[in-house]
Amino acid sequence: MNTATENFNISPFPEGVSAEEILHFGVEFARGPLALACSFSVEDVVLIDLIRELEINVGIFALDTGRLHEETYEIAESVSERYGVQIDWYFPERDAVEDLAREKGLFSFRQSLENRHECCRIRKVEPLGRALANFSGWITGIRREQSITRAEVAPIEIDACHGDILKINPLVSWRETEVRDYAKRKRIPMNQLHNQGFPSIGCAPCTRAVKPGEDPRAGRWWWENPEHKECGLHRR
Repeated sequence: MNTATENFNISPFPEGVSAEEILHFGVEFARGPLALACSFSVEDVVLIDLIRELEINVGIFALDTGRLHEETYEIAESVSERYGVQIDWYFPERDAVEDLAREKGLFSFRQSLENRHECCRIRKVEPLGRALANFSGWITGIRREQSITRAEVAPIEIDACHGDILKINPLVSWRETEVRDYAKRKRIPMNQLHNQGFPSIGCAPCTRAVKPGEDPRAGRWWWENPEHKECGLHRR
């Protein structure tokens, strides 16, 4: 939607820039409507809290893949009530899901990387494209510390996969301890799975608790190599 990003090079942000500064810059530069993609991880709820404090007008949407944990729906309701926000839910196309289940069964994503990408494309990537269609930029809770696939993520990026809109990552340099400290200090609602060893939460069949000392993304698609552990939402 947004053409403001054409012919613009975003200079690297200096180390130590705050999440608030990143948000303010993103809002100013986007020059149009913004939305937060919310998976109801602790990072995303922290961002909702920050956005409310800064009084930024940002939409909130979520992707319901049809295979989310019950705890994710519970925290979604808690967040909506706590902050008085409307959450716009996007679902996969029915025919695509039915065809996938009919042709390959309910667990084809464990058979090959190609099959897993197909499932993620149907359940996540395609709905995300629809969710972003009318926005000039989107906000995410991804952090560099989360995985090797996110180690080079910048605070502000141009999202070429979605029409060159802005992609704003305010927590990119935060450590997990910083996220948890903020959540504790502000007493924000938190997905109960985080207290059960789930640092990263996605679809129920593709997410499990991690052992102490394991990589935060070790519980996602645990049958795959670390460099493959993305679903396509954050293609670069």
